[in-house]
Amino acid sequence: MYAEYWGFKEMPFENTPDPRFLYYSSQHEEGLTRMIHVVKGRKGAGMLTGVFGCGKTVLAQALLSELERNTYKVAFVTNPRLNDIEMLRMIIRLLEANDPAILGSTKPPLTKSDLWSTLNNMLINNMRESKETLVIIDEAHTIEDRSVFEEIRLLLNMHFANKFLLTLLLLGQTELKEKIDSNKQLAQRIAMRYHLDSLNENESLNYIIHRLGVAGPAAKLIFTDRAFKLIYEVSGGIPRVINKICDLSLFTGCSKKVDRIDAEIVREAIEILEGR
Repeated sequence: MYAEYWGFKEMPFENTPDPRFLYYSSQHEEGLTRMIHVVKGRKGAGMLTGVFGCGKTVLAQALLSELERNTYKVAFVTNPRLNDIEMLRMIIRLLEANDPAILGSTKPPLTKSDLWSTLNNMLINNMRESKETLVIIDEAHTIEDRSVFEEIRLLLNMHFANKFLLTLLLLGQTELKEKIDSNKQLAQRIAMRYHLDSLNENESLNYIIHRLGVAGPAAKLIFTDRAFKLIYEVSGGIPRVINKICDLSLFTGCSKKVDRIDAEIVREAIEILEGR
């Protein structure tokens, strides 16, 4: 562990969706603003796409931190590679329904019709209790079963008094766009679309400085200018890759007892990551 060596109170480049470490580039600010608009404006559905490791999940976590905890019931599906019935059961369970029949541990398990009825009742009860319901499906590009997208579409048919009973957010890599567009009825129900791209060179520099500052003292001088440039060139501005390079560079620098991370240290870290 290199945190103490560099004077950090915690590790700065962990690849976990911690909103405290989220660097708000202009596109991340825009993406968050649009998601908030969809959720608080009760727009039905929104879709956030982006290259791998660009910060979609952490942006969704940042969204949750912006919402009033006592107002929203949230189902955050992180592994959507399910069939249609499993998806319905997962959403219901995440919305705090712990009935063994719903969880699928009774025989026979509830039918799809039973699950839809249960979900509808839950949503109406949430509304009557002045609760908003939010369903977030992360990694939605990994859904292979077309029937799951049809069930997702049907979620948006759930209304009461001309209002959506839930808000749906789909997060995924670029190929999610094609999957959604292949289901025209679902595509027509997406009220907001936004795409996150990789960071540019200046944003990548500020991203690294931001994470260093959150982890401890604002430590811009830990990395030399040439080190920053090499990290950007190799990572392509993808935050997840930046994290991996910076993490191993700091570890390598600690093991060598250096005062700063220069391009040679970064190059060594990259070679290790590439298995050379």
